[in-house]
Amino acid sequence: MSQFDVTVIGSGPGGYVAALRCAQLGFKTALIEKYSTLGGTCLNVGCIPSKALLDSSEHFENAKHNFANHGIIINEPQADLARMVARKNEVVDQTTKGINFLMDKNKVTVFEGLGSFESATQIKVTKTDGSSEILETKYAIVATGSKPSTLPFITIDKERIITSTEALNLKEIPKHLVVIGGGVIGLELGSVYLRLGSQVTVVEYMDKIIPTMDGALSKELTKVLKKQGMKFMLSTGVQSVERNGDSVKITAKDKKGEQVSVEGDYVLVSVGRKPFTEGLGLEKAGVELDERGRVKVNDHLQTNVANIYAIGDVVKGAMLAHKAEEEGVFVAETLAGQKPHINYNLIPGVVYTWPEVAGVGKTEEQLKEEGAAYKVGSFPMRALGRSRASGDIDGLIKILADEKTDEVLGVHMIGARAADLIAEAVTAMEFRASAEDISRMSHAHPTYAEAIKEAALDATGKRAIHM
Repeated sequence: MSQFDVTVIGSGPGGYVAALRCAQLGFKTALIEKYSTLGGTCLNVGCIPSKALLDSSEHFENAKHNFANHGIIINEPQADLARMVARKNEVVDQTTKGINFLMDKNKVTVFEGLGSFESATQIKVTKTDGSSEILETKYAIVATGSKPSTLPFITIDKERIITSTEALNLKEIPKHLVVIGGGVIGLELGSVYLRLGSQVTVVEYMDKIIPTMDGALSKELTKVLKKQGMKFMLSTGVQSVERNGDSVKITAKDKKGEQVSVEGDYVLVSVGRKPFTEGLGLEKAGVELDERGRVKVNDHLQTNVANIYAIGDVVKGAMLAHKAEEEGVFVAETLAGQKPHINYNLIPGVVYTWPEVAGVGKTEEQLKEEGAAYKVGSFPMRALGRSRASGDIDGLIKILADEKTDEVLGVHMIGARAADLIAEAVTAMEFRASAEDISRMSHAHPTYAEAIKEAALDATGKRAIHM
């Protein structure tokens, strides 16, 4: 029987990062993954492949519609979806092999197979050929992630009624893609096919898209995506999804209670994700789940069984790869006797449409609900020289600050490279900066980041220079 200090089940961003940090700290570490490649949903069928397709489709969009504005005249470009998917697969392959390299470099022992608890200290690895072995471990970290959710009356056939996994490997560009759910995944994959020529209709139960983000971002993104050609059916509850050959019909009720319908050749069900604990054998170890099927943990990410921890999508909180990574490091360092910390309020959220959307901290809606005294500073991207130079004039930066202390409480943005710009806001807020602190820092010119400084100036006495 192989013996380890720490055994991690699941090799997604949380799991593989936890394994690497444990190994760095001197623990004899094992990593169990049921699939043949490491990286979990994020690297294989999530974050990385979706961004590869988003980048490819964005290049096509620019070639088709924007190159001429820059004085670049080309013949009418054609979209080769098969090549885009092949390139996406190459990116995934390179990235997952990179994780293999890191495991070897850090002497993490990798087991391919289904990991399941036999007891709190024994984990069985069942391989695809049916054989198995038992690992003895002092500590265990559950990092099995999540899988796409659906609605109880929808049958996912993986052909015409699909999840994000199948949407990454379509053999043809849909004529009309209907997306159920106006959240991050649906809007990103909807954007991919919109750029490639599909008609895209988003059906959303709430009265706005990206409903968990600041309302200003939802409003602006809706306007921008409509301008790009995306259609929206908001405040609309889906009642049935029926396939007839190559056509799929969605029947729903709108906010007036009237029945509406929409037909497409593909329907992407994108209504969120749910924790994945199937086959883990948690009951044998005595680990408790909550009412939503998540592994119960305390503030140290420790389950009710003292030597077993859980991280990432399988526990409470935002289902984000970078949140899982932080938790993986947190648990590893906790086991080593260190005192790590995670500020969950400062885990940024990003939508990789174009323009990109990002936010961190409190939204204006949350501050209103809390009755907090706050002030707002904002700056439109179209007022920025860098934005005009690149042609990316849609969007804005919005900063929320405490009315009395001027401490930054939230930063929300939509614009070019917002996914990268949000790191400045996270850094500032981690050190409890005020809006004036940001406004007095030199920002290189011309850059998109200047908009953050201008928004901070606007929040401190309406002192924005270029507005």
